[in-house]
Amino acid sequence: MEGGGGGGGGGGRRVAAVGAGLAGLGAAQRLRGHGSLRLLEAAARAGGRVCTRPFVSGLVEMGAHWIHGPSPGNPVFRLATHYGLLGPEAAREENQQAEAGGHPPLPSVTYGSSGRVLSPQVVSEARDLFDTLLASARTFWGSEEPPAPSVGQYLRTEIARRVPALGRGEEDAQQLQLAVLATCLKLECCISGTHSMDLVALEPFGEYVSLPGLDCTFPGGYSSLPDHMLSALPEGTVLFNKAVRTIRWQGCFREEGDEARDFPVQVECEDGDTFLADHVIVTVPLGFLKERHQDFFQPPLPERKAEAIRRLGFGTNNKIFLEFERPFWEPQQQLLEVVWEDESPLEEPTANLEANWFKKLVGFVVLQPPEQHGHVLCGFIAGKESEYMETLSDAEVLGTMTRVLRTLTGNPCLPAPRSVLRSRWHSASYTRGSYSYVAVGSSGDDIDVLAQPLPEDPKDPRPLQLLFAGEATHRTFYSTTHGALLSGWREAERLNQLFKAPGPAPQL
Repeated sequence: MEGGGGGGGGGGRRVAAVGAGLAGLGAAQRLRGHGSLRLLEAAARAGGRVCTRPFVSGLVEMGAHWIHGPSPGNPVFRLATHYGLLGPEAAREENQQAEAGGHPPLPSVTYGSSGRVLSPQVVSEARDLFDTLLASARTFWGSEEPPAPSVGQYLRTEIARRVPALGRGEEDAQQLQLAVLATCLKLECCISGTHSMDLVALEPFGEYVSLPGLDCTFPGGYSSLPDHMLSALPEGTVLFNKAVRTIRWQGCFREEGDEARDFPVQVECEDGDTFLADHVIVTVPLGFLKERHQDFFQPPLPERKAEAIRRLGFGTNNKIFLEFERPFWEPQQQLLEVVWEDESPLEEPTANLEANWFKKLVGFVVLQPPEQHGHVLCGFIAGKESEYMETLSDAEVLGTMTRVLRTLTGNPCLPAPRSVLRSRWHSASYTRGSYSYVAVGSSGDDIDVLAQPLPEDPKDPRPLQLLFAGEATHRTFYSTTHGALLSGWREAERLNQLFKAPGPAPQL
């Protein structure tokens, strides 16, 4: 079957987008003056790595959790406000201006592996040191000779220099502060979506931009955003369960019965359907491109772009949701942190995933409010340990989590969770992980190369055959939903300029 059709006059430019995440939906939202538009989505739903699921009595976010930096400069915040999807807290002026540097501090309790609650003073002392060092790691952007290739190596060197002063020189206190610093590094792995901060390049680390505002969530679920974007598009724009197998470009493709017109791009789906287009916006995750770009594009991508795909980092950050009959934590506690007291950032972590995968878990966020969610904890875990967790059964994960929580609380009779739900982003065949980071050996230039449309020759008579969007194509907002949305708008604008279509007055 030859697809196509749909949308305004058939003589206009024909556009297809691969992927109906925020980048694909954002592009569709802003595209003007095309003859027809099709979004081809491999899954049965829109949203991509935004994915809200029911769990117990409430909703949980399998993917994106917060709006990072909910303030007027954040397009996701503006769009969510426009659709009326946020609670009253998020709308407050002072919340939008707060410089939280990302995650707001939640009222927390820190459990040590010896089964005790750790002194808040010890924890905050170590955390303050880590925050100071992390901030200093952002100052080498643009420097000719950064002091280390990776953020991890830089932080370790700086921590090692300060060991004598840690815990006022007392050995036990010193070890405890090192253990807390090890947890801080694991949390940073979750934030950066990497297995180890040794994989994250130091020099470009400061190029990432954090927007002001206290991170907030969607009361009705993050998926309410892509759902609203989807319902604003003409019926039939998005085709679900339409996995793409190959994108053939630089071609000369014709539809049966229409010899007058040829198209430079043919999109072939796994189910055999084909779609011809003048322009295709590719919004698939970098993890998918890393695995499939060689056979996904015919002819293959230029070497520069293939190199950028290889060099940039893409890792896994997963969540484990646990439901309890009754809470073992205090009502005011919103974050339960985990510290393995024998660990140190200065020592190599054990490579035995099977025996120790759970030690990469940084802690649990208490889902609020319990009246809506029940008593649910959301654990975060990144890297290879997170990918190993995906291979285990629910029963194995639940059993391990029960043992871990009994160890941490010092209560061998702590009731097991009633149910478990977890994300498996690495196993998701069209995603292959969570989000991108700038890895050692790459730089922000690779992000720009990834975002560059093809063919490369600006004088090509058939320009912009392939355009690229998605969080990994945004140089300063990579790894975020707002980076994804902006990248979709950017590519739509690129086509709008080509079509010279006078767009309607923007809603935002």
